[in-house]
Formats: sequence, structure tokens, C-alpha cells
Amino acid sequence: MSKPLLQIALDQTSLAEALEVAAVAAPHVDIIEAGTILCLSEGKTAVETLRQRYPKHIIVADYKTADAGSTLADIAFTAGADWFTVMCAASLATIEKAHEVAVARGKEVQIELFGNWTLDDAKAWVKMGVKQAIYHRSRDAQASGQTWGEKDLQLLRALSDLGLELSITGGIVPEEVGIFKDINAKCFIAGRALANPQTGPATAKAFHEAFARYWG
Repeated sequence: MSKPLLQIALDQTSLAEALEVAAVAAPHVDIIEAGTILCLSEGKTAVETLRQRYPKHIIVADYKTADAGSTLADIAFTAGADWFTVMCAASLATIEKAHEVAVARGKEVQIELFGNWTLDDAKAWVKMGVKQAIYHRSRDAQASGQTWGEKDLQLLRALSDLGLELSITGGIVPEEVGIFKDINAKCFIAGRALANPQTGPATAKAFHEAFARYWG
């Protein structure tokens, strides 16, 4: 398994605020995500602007798509996204249409694992050629005090065994990274932990040091 990448999630409500955070984080991360909140607030301009400012970074359009897969994928990829998110609850037809557009553009679809899904669903995604999934605790789960447990790790291992590359997120700190060491982690995603201009660079450094320690 290769060493994971580090991703900053920009979930601000205005593009100006998001760009301030991106300027702090960009030198220390591999991937910049136009978060769902930002995309809903600013539209495709958020992705276009990030692409223009950070041509060497991977750009994610976190649309959390549930329908109109080909149309929304085309909008996101035309705007400059490299990766595009689709909800696990979307129909196989929606996922397949988005994936077809991604393949045609040399891009990738990521399946957002929210709510109810099964390993049989995951097998179907892999069969159609999808390579990535995102596993996380939601903001609401974090706020209610839920922590990473063995159930999460078992599911992550099972998804990893299917061949999926996993992005992992949900209030993760560098000290927790080691619990995922036997999982095919594509990247770890953080938001507020990387956004602070005083502490963000040091936190990013700690993440990268942990990646080298466990996947080096």
C-alpha cells in the first residue's frame, strides 16, 4: 500500500473565506476539496477558482451527487475537478453514468459512504470500475461523541480487501492515524485542523510524519 495523501476540506460558505484557508493549507497538503457547503454556496466557480490557483494539486468537487450523475460529473470535471463525489444511496445507473464521464475525462468518482450501504453494494461499484470510496464520521456523529471503533475498522478492512482506495475523515488527528495502518488509505481528510494559520502547518507536518511512520 502506498503512503496516504493529505486533503484539506474547504467547507466555508463564501469563496473568499475558502481561499484564505486554502492559502494557509496548500503548501502542506496534496488535495484541495471544494466542500459541499462551498459548492452549494458558490457553484462551479469554487472549483474553477481552485483549479486556476492550484494547478498542481488534486481538486475534489464534493457534490455528494444522488441523481443526474453524468450531467453533474460533466459540470465538475469541466470546471477542473480531478475527483467527484457520488452518494452511496444513488442508483447504480447514476453511479455508472458519473463513472463513464470520469473515465472519458481521465478522472475518478468517489463513493460517499453515508447512511445505509452494504458490502454487496461495494462489490457492484468495484465491478463497474469505481476505484475510490470515502468513509467518515459525519459532523453530527462527531458532535454526539462517536469515536472510531472496531466496527469502523472491520468495514474499512473489508472495503480495502475489495480493492477500494479509501479516503478517511471525521475529526481525525495525527495521533489516530496508526489505527488505520493495515487499510488501503488513499488519503486522510481534515478541515478545521489544517485551517488555522498558527497551528495548521504543524498539524499537516504531523500527519505526513505519521503517514511515513506507518506506510513509509
